[in-house]
Parts: sequence; structure tokens; C-alpha cells
Amino acid sequence: MTFKEQIQQGIPSILPKPRAYESAINHAPKRKEILSIEEKKLALRNALRYFEPQHHAKLIKEFEAELNTYGRIYMYRFRPEYKMHARPIADYPGKCEQAKAIMLMIQNNLDYAVAQHPHELITYGGNGAVFQNWAQYLLTMQYLSEMTDEQTLTIYSGHPMGLFPSHKEAPRVVVTNGMVIPNYSKPNDWEKMNALGVSQYGQMTAGSYMYIGPQGIVHGTTITVLNGFRKIKTNPEGGLFVTSGLGGMSGAQPKAGNIAGCITVCAEVNPKITHIRHSQGWINEVIEDLDELVKRVALAKANKEIVSIAYLGNVVDVWGKFDQENIYIDLGSDQTSLHNPWAGGYYPIGISFEDANEMMANNPDLFKEKVQETLRRHTNAINKHTAKGTYFFDYGNAFLLEASRAGADVMAENGIDFRYPSYVQDIMGPMCFDYGFGPFRWVCASGNPEDLQKTDAKYLKIISNTFLFLTYFSYIYILNTT
Repeated sequence: MTFKEQIQQGIPSILPKPRAYESAINHAPKRKEILSIEEKKLALRNALRYFEPQHHAKLIKEFEAELNTYGRIYMYRFRPEYKMHARPIADYPGKCEQAKAIMLMIQNNLDYAVAQHPHELITYGGNGAVFQNWAQYLLTMQYLSEMTDEQTLTIYSGHPMGLFPSHKEAPRVVVTNGMVIPNYSKPNDWEKMNALGVSQYGQMTAGSYMYIGPQGIVHGTTITVLNGFRKIKTNPEGGLFVTSGLGGMSGAQPKAGNIAGCITVCAEVNPKITHIRHSQGWINEVIEDLDELVKRVALAKANKEIVSIAYLGNVVDVWGKFDQENIYIDLGSDQTSLHNPWAGGYYPIGISFEDANEMMANNPDLFKEKVQETLRRHTNAINKHTAKGTYFFDYGNAFLLEASRAGADVMAENGIDFRYPSYVQDIMGPMCFDYGFGPFRWVCASGNPEDLQKTDAKYLKIISNTFLFLTYFSYIYILNTT
């Protein structure tokens, strides 16, 4: 079958062969055991509703095995054979250009070079899902291929509810994710509903099909780093930016540091994603030994290099070691997924990545205890550096919130505010947003490089009329990414 025919068929009438579990892929960690026996039966019934009854006997055993092994039912068997990536819009079947563009964006969200856990349909943040399972993906793509410009597809937490009559000016897709009554929205409530297959956390742009990965967020990150140095009245040349996280949008940090012209040290505990980002060119070097890291950073400072270094390990060790060795940090932040601290968003110090994943699934209470202990140590190490003059900011990842919940020393003297600002509060707000200026994103749906050059030229023409320092930063970004 051609690519277009595979999209148009939706869920195949003949079951495809089971797909092998590919160990080379960066998979989501096993989710903790949270369903009762009766709830597991309900989860299986929910999963089987997508399939004809004659397939249930075979699929129920498979789905039960997935639920017991991974804590979720992903329906790996139905993962498409074709390569997952955004194609030029003309390659998609359909009656509506807007629907084709949405198909392009969905596939970009699940591209192996973009998605954090592509086989589990997780784009970023540890749990930011495009769909809950592959049946939902197949059905949604089929609906989009059939849609006219007078219809709207309604989707709830990855589940396509159907095509409805609308009009040309109406949205082509209306999406909602994780709509939960507040009294039933605690982390364990969400975990249970997700395991049942009735709700998902779509993050900001995963479940709405708008994620464009590090390649999209790098503009905003570049502006943040550049303005961070500007705020402390320091030239980025030879300056040191220390942060953590390479999994999703955080992967933009090293490239942004390079464009800004500083030295970036970005810690990451996951070996697979570290080497993926290195192979993709988002990071210049990977170092696994702290003593070697200290020597490399000292050399980079002496030579005023522009270089990005991934430290394969826990960022708390970096903050502590740099304090001991008196390595001065100009800018500090954190982009671990602390909105999701108990399910892979943040890892405890002193425990291997593999052992931490096992503890997360099999002893979640101890895992939480270790995470909070690490947050306290993390904060103490940061506080030592800020006492020496380091400028630290929260990157909107709930670091300060979760650190405060862990009892870390992050509160201001008034006991109400945090002692450190957020990047919006201190950098992007007063230096960009207050002037009506911010990072821009656009998608070249044609896939034609000439069209992309035209949009870049148009953008540069527009910003030439704005404030000089804003224009300068964006020119730097455009020229370094073309």
C-alpha cells in the first residue's frame, strides 16, 4: 500500500503482525501500578472498543501484557510501518488543505528526531501525549483525510469523537485534553485515568499538534540567554550558563547558548537522549567525568570559547563540584520536567538512571522521598553560587514550586514570594513582551526551502522597524539558523 492508502484505511481490517520492541528507542519509563483488578478489566474494555469483536480474543492478551509490563496500553502492534516524519503537504491524502497541514504537524510531533518517547506517543515533558494509543492515531489521520472544509473533527484526550458539520471559517479540529473535575485532579487521579485510557495530559503543544521541538523553541531560548547576560551587564563571550535537561524543549538550551555566544553546560541523566542530541548537533561535546568537566570549562573560559557541553549525570553534582572548584557561573537555570516529578520528570542524585526507573515503578513512595531530598540539595548548591553573584532564574518548569514543596530554601524573606524570579517575570517580560515582542514560530508546510527563505526574508523586513536591541537578537538568531 502507498503512504496515502495507509492513511486512508485507518485501523486495518486484518490485524498487522506484532511489532518488535525496539530497545534502541528512547522509551517512556514503566508507569507505577495503580489499577485494581476490576479497573484493569475496564482499561482492557476501553482499549478493545476500537476494534471489531472478532479481534478481541487475540488483542486482549496482548493489551493485558502491555498494561502489566508498561503500566499503559499503547497498542504497539498498530504502530505504522512507514517512517514517521512531517512530509510536504502535497504528500498527504485529503479534501482540505487545513486538514493536510494538521496531519503534517501530528507526524512532526511523533518524528523520532523530535518526540521524547515516540513509540509511546509522548512528545515532551515525560508525559505530554499526542495520543494515548496507536489506534487513536490511525483513526484521527483517517478522519483528517476524509474531512472537507465544512467539517470539524472533535477530539478528547486523543480520542477522536467524530466529524461534525461546521463551516469554512470554523476550526478544522477542536481538541481538549485532561478535562478533569478539580477535586479529582491529584497526580494519582490523573495516573489512574490515563491508565484506564480515558484521559491524557497533552502539555501545551503535544496534544494540540503544535509542537515543533527544539528547532521551534530555540528562538525563545536564545532571546532568554542573550537577555539574561544583558540583564547582568555581562558579555556572553567567556560567560558560563549552567542548566539541565535535554529531553524535549530543553534540548534547545545548548544550541541557544552557542548562538548567544557563551559556554553552556547542560546536565542530562538519560544516556540515550544525551547521545541523540549530540548526534543531531544540538550539543558540541559530551562529558561523563566531573573532573574532566571542570578542566574543560576552565579551558573554555580561558579561551573565551563558544561551546556547549552535555554532562551525562545529575546536575546537582555539577552545581556542587563547580562550587568546590570555584568555577564561576554567570547564568543558572533548570529545564527538567518538574511538572511531572514522580514519573520521570526529575531524577534523584546518587542512583543510576536504570535503578531510578525501577524504583519509580515499584517503590514510588521511596522515589518521591529521594526526589525531594535531591531538590533540597539542588537548591542548597544553587544558593551557594548565587551568594557569589550567579544570576539564577526559574524557566517555567515548576522548579521553585516543587523545591518549596520539598522544604528547600527557596522562599524570600516575606515567606510568600520565591527568592528567585521566573524568566518571564525578569527577562522575557520587561525586555521583550512589554514591548510587544517575543519569539516567533512558523511552519513551512510546502517543505520547499525557497518558501522558507521567503518567510525568513519577510520576518527580517518586519522586525527591522522595531527596537534596535530586539532586532539585533533576532537577526543573530535568523542568520545562525538559516
